[in-house]
Amino acid sequence: MFSEKVACFEVEAPLIARSRKAGHFVIVRLDEKGERIPLTIADSDIERGTITLVVQAVGASSARMIQLNEGDMFHDVVGPLGHATDIQNYGTVVCCGGGVGVAPLLPIVKAMHEAGNKVIVVLAARTKDLIILEEEMRASSDEVIIMTDDGSYGQKGLVTTGVEQVIQREKVDKVVCIGPTIMMKFVSLLTQKYEVPTIVSLNTIMVDGTGMCGACRVTVGGKTKFVCVDGPEFDAHQVDFNEMMMRMKAYKAEETEAMEKLNC
Repeated sequence: MFSEKVACFEVEAPLIARSRKAGHFVIVRLDEKGERIPLTIADSDIERGTITLVVQAVGASSARMIQLNEGDMFHDVVGPLGHATDIQNYGTVVCCGGGVGVAPLLPIVKAMHEAGNKVIVVLAARTKDLIILEEEMRASSDEVIIMTDDGSYGQKGLVTTGVEQVIQREKVDKVVCIGPTIMMKFVSLLTQKYEVPTIVSLNTIMVDGTGMCGACRVTVGGKTKFVCVDGPEFDAHQVDFNEMMMRMKAYKAEETEAMEKLNC
């Protein structure tokens, strides 16, 4: 457990471990009638045949998931899904993550570093206790900047403050951002101002993961895209974040009811 509501799982899935790349995700079900939960793969171990998933309790299904113990089983794990991250030697890459968005950022940081980029990581959270995977990030990057809302660790401020500091002091060739939708929106607005190409990994509501249901649709560059099959990564400056945030509230009443039933 990283914290009271964030857990790390090492899941036996040898076929996925062998074929996954940075940016790929899986869909997990707890039981036969369970909700399908999309989770980006944080790491994998080919020799052990395992993948690493980081889960935050934000709804009834994820709250049940983090209560699992070592040796318990998921009903099924499907993947790898989505398009892998486009890894190239861009030059200087800033990778910024907020909350549990740091977990799916880790394989991208590793891959960017291995491709020869100078990688600067900006990690952000509300408080020190919510910063995760710091040591793993330091092992695969040239610099790690910590931002906390309350100033309890690193610098006090939002992720955008850390990103802007780097942009103002040196040439940045690429920004990769993963975290809450509102965070990705404001990082996108910042990098658009400085004309720095930026990629975001979207965390929309998802059901089947194959493009059939349409629940994960977003508008990118004025066109409808499906995060599960067209993404999950898109050009941040083309994403309609306001529409996406509205769609993320579509099942708020049902989510509240499910949490109330779980708590009872």
